[in-house]
Amino acid sequence: MAEPAPRPGHPYYMHDAIYAQPGALRLVARGQGDAIAAAAARLRALDQVLLTGVGTSWHAALVGELLFARVGGLGRRARAFHAFELASYWPDGDARAGVIGITHRGTNHHTLAALARARSKGGAGVAITGKSTDAVAADWMLRTVDQESSGAHTVSYTTALALLAALAAAVGGQSGTARELDAIPDLVASLLGQESWDDLAARYGSARYFWFVGGGPNTATALEAALKMNEAGHATTAGFNCEQFLHGAWAALEREDVVFLVTPPGPSRERCLAVARVVKEIGAPLVALAREDDRELAALATETIAIPEVDELLSPILTVVPLQLFVYHAAVRRGVNPDVTRSDQPAYARARSAF
Repeated sequence: MAEPAPRPGHPYYMHDAIYAQPGALRLVARGQGDAIAAAAARLRALDQVLLTGVGTSWHAALVGELLFARVGGLGRRARAFHAFELASYWPDGDARAGVIGITHRGTNHHTLAALARARSKGGAGVAITGKSTDAVAADWMLRTVDQESSGAHTVSYTTALALLAALAAAVGGQSGTARELDAIPDLVASLLGQESWDDLAARYGSARYFWFVGGGPNTATALEAALKMNEAGHATTAGFNCEQFLHGAWAALEREDVVFLVTPPGPSRERCLAVARVVKEIGAPLVALAREDDRELAALATETIAIPEVDELLSPILTVVPLQLFVYHAAVRRGVNPDVTRSDQPAYARARSAF
């Protein structure tokens, strides 16, 4: 199937994908209940469950690690590995290992190899991938959405997170988590209409440097937002775990930068408050994603984006959405096409072809 023609201006395909998320989240598990239950039964019986992917899929695997450790009840039996590192440096797993491979397009050969190795050794392979991906060989295929027309994956990320949460809940027999997942689409819809996202981009989109910081499962949110700012906004940025930021990275922060801090209630909140105090002392603007009633954080932040009340382990499905919107509108204001990963510029097109 031919790729759709690039759009010449706003709304780009990334915009459509962001706003498609509530509907996609409502539908993503429909018709897949039997596959989720069967995969969960097999994974529950194994000695180890490895979650793997590259890029945005790697960030989903990081969220999935905590979901399977806590919601799924697997503890340290659940581990996330970057697919390149898993393929290149780690010894093969044993026969009682399962692999959950996340690959939006079904083309990453490191992820596909990890799935194939698990199955060849008598373990299990579960693929979380987009629709119409036929090259993936796995015992169970859990489908997210149709292939995105934008290179900046958004809806395929949040739907992958939802499937990981549903699978983890099935492994752990956590019906409460399954019920909370049912409420997520409406919460995402409320976030989409919460702010004037173009105004947010007008205030902070021309910063010298963009910092994204989170803790626990939202470490992945910070990494994902930074990646989106790179590939869609073509900006200089970094994502950090809150403790890692405090362990020296903050020394590079300047007043001309902006910091986005993701801090719903949870074990990382106190260290996120320490990050907020650092940013305030230095004088850089701080945009906090937090509960509306978090007055302590609001007093430190330049402005707050209110995040609905939700289990912290599920919060990455929500917290990434305002950051996607900021990145998109910042890209539009910077005059770049967020869909094409700069392949519309000859030097960058040649660079892409080199790998």
